[in-house]
Amino acid sequence: MIGLVVVSHSASLAAGVAELAGQMAPSVAIVACGGDGAGGLGTDYAAVVDALAAADSGDGVVVLFDLGSARMVAEMAAESVAGSVAGSAGVAASESAGVVLVVDAPLVEGAVAAAVRAQGGAPLAEVAKAAEAAFGPGAGSVPASPGDLPASPAAASAAPEGAPVVPGGASPASPASPAAAPGVAAVAAVVPRGASPEDTVRAEVRLLNEVGLHARPAALVVRALDPLDASVVVRFGSAEADAKSVLALMGLGAPGGAAVEVVARGADAAEAVRRVLELAERRFDE
Repeated sequence: MIGLVVVSHSASLAAGVAELAGQMAPSVAIVACGGDGAGGLGTDYAAVVDALAAADSGDGVVVLFDLGSARMVAEMAAESVAGSVAGSAGVAASESAGVVLVVDAPLVEGAVAAAVRAQGGAPLAEVAKAAEAAFGPGAGSVPASPGDLPASPAAASAAPEGAPVVPGGASPASPASPAAAPGVAAVAAVVPRGASPEDTVRAEVRLLNEVGLHARPAALVVRALDPLDASVVVRFGSAEADAKSVLALMGLGAPGGAAVEVVARGADAAEAVRRVLELAERRFDE
């Protein structure tokens, strides 16, 4: 599994980012490396070298940093590690075990995104790309393929008579409403009769946990969907998000008690919807 190192001029900042990312990815080695080694602000080359060794299980390490000089120190430390390469996610050698990638990404968002991808077992290049994708106003936006999915929430209840319902859903004749009974997480998750694996599966999912799609529930959704062959979006109001992006899901601002629409397409579309339904019904284990 890929490890992460968070390099900051502040020991407290590095520790806080590592703690937050660790909540999303409990199995990932995330090592905080902050301060000048004497209790002040700055960076410590020797400490970064030690952090790289602590985070590396043999599959590689992604390093994130806060300010320019931290990047310089991180790259020097990476270059000192035998067989490592400091660079971007596109480095050709990034699939090699033991490689260190120093990634230019927003520290907090990048660490969270990278940690979740690492938790899912993604290789080094994909973990680094997840961190880099957290940059800019379009970070975590829905990719082109899910953008082609039908947008009408009413389509779920218009399935042919006798269409099977994905496990965890109720009858398509009784769509969820704000007055839905407690414990009913979702309805109208329908696979049309005779549908192929590439057809669309959708569900209206009620968020039964108190705070909705905040950081930890969003991470659980991403981890559940990551291994599946499906493009999945979550819609709340007029906004939609890539369901395999923690930052995008959090950006929806969907609170506890709200209903969101989950729309999936691909070979594992029905399984993707089922997994989201199951998480919602479990209140995301909160």
